[in-house]
Amino acid sequence: MTSSPGQDEVKSKVLVFGAGNFGSCLADHLGDSSHTVYMWSRSETLVQHFNTHHRNLEYLKDHVFPDSVKAIGPEFPSEDVIRDVDVLLFAIPTEGVRAALSSLKPKLNMDRLPLLVFVNKGIETGTHALTLEIIADTCGPEVAKIATFISGPSFAKEIVKRQPTSVSVASLSEEHAQQASKLFHQPWFRCYTGDDPIGLELAGALKNVYAIAAGMADGLGFENNTRAMLITRGLAEMTRIGTAYGASPLTFLTLAGVGDLFLTCSSPTSRNYTVGFRLGKGEKLDHITETLGSVAEGVTTTKGLKEIVNDLGISAPIASEVYEVLYEGKDVKERAQALLCLPAVPELDFPEETGKPAARLKKKLGVV
Repeated sequence: MTSSPGQDEVKSKVLVFGAGNFGSCLADHLGDSSHTVYMWSRSETLVQHFNTHHRNLEYLKDHVFPDSVKAIGPEFPSEDVIRDVDVLLFAIPTEGVRAALSSLKPKLNMDRLPLLVFVNKGIETGTHALTLEIIADTCGPEVAKIATFISGPSFAKEIVKRQPTSVSVASLSEEHAQQASKLFHQPWFRCYTGDDPIGLELAGALKNVYAIAAGMADGLGFENNTRAMLITRGLAEMTRIGTAYGASPLTFLTLAGVGDLFLTCSSPTSRNYTVGFRLGKGEKLDHITETLGSVAEGVTTTKGLKEIVNDLGISAPIASEVYEVLYEGKDVKERAQALLCLPAVPELDFPEETGKPAARLKKKLGVV
């Protein structure tokens, strides 16, 4: 596919933190959209190989990247590099975001901030903080208020093939959401903007937990009816959790919500689905994580989600059963049977008390 008219008028310099599947595919996408891209990796071997052969040693190995993408590292990018770029794109696991931003903060020019875009999907273990709060803690509320988040049904291998893909783009700043949308938008990568980054983050993180559940069901031998049931009831749980947290329930009907949930629960190429499928087949979690070859953020997100659900005091039986399998060693088949034996409940059940966590976060940011 070719770029759409007007898309290549403004050229940006982009620094991508992370050379994994998604960081690499977005670097490729932006480089192919005529932007200049620097992709940071902690691996000196990866950096050298990439710059020599235009291939990633570890991810998307068969793909040839454009000349407009250059790898840098393994040292953390210098102040000169950071202040020279227009966009900082974070494609690292959520557990590494706080450390990366702490290293970044002294190097930022606060009078000329770049566009900050985050594509990680997860909840920080221990603090159970969303990335928006991590940004506020490390870089200050003014940076958090303009941070932009991208999420949606978007497998890296399909993006580099230029398969049509659409994503949600959200920020507390409409201006910055529009800037990110303009940067990424192409006929093969359509962007839809919104103003609920909290809901977008929760949807992107929580769907990984329900993908593990869907994988478990398939691993146990259940078929299409069961998968449809899990996706639909998973969406109901996600919406209930998100609404209680303070997100808009409509956000869970977007690309970042039901779109990403459907894709991740339905595809054997999903890392989180794969973890669940192998658990359903009887494998142990330690062995699965050691041999998976990439991060399945749903495993750590499940722990953070358990704490959030407990704090909110709401019912989330699917997420709770996934937690018991992952962290309490419960048998997958027994927990599936326990779910099926729960009493009938109303299909639509929104929480009576809503919004306290989001209100606390917005107060920290100075947002009314």
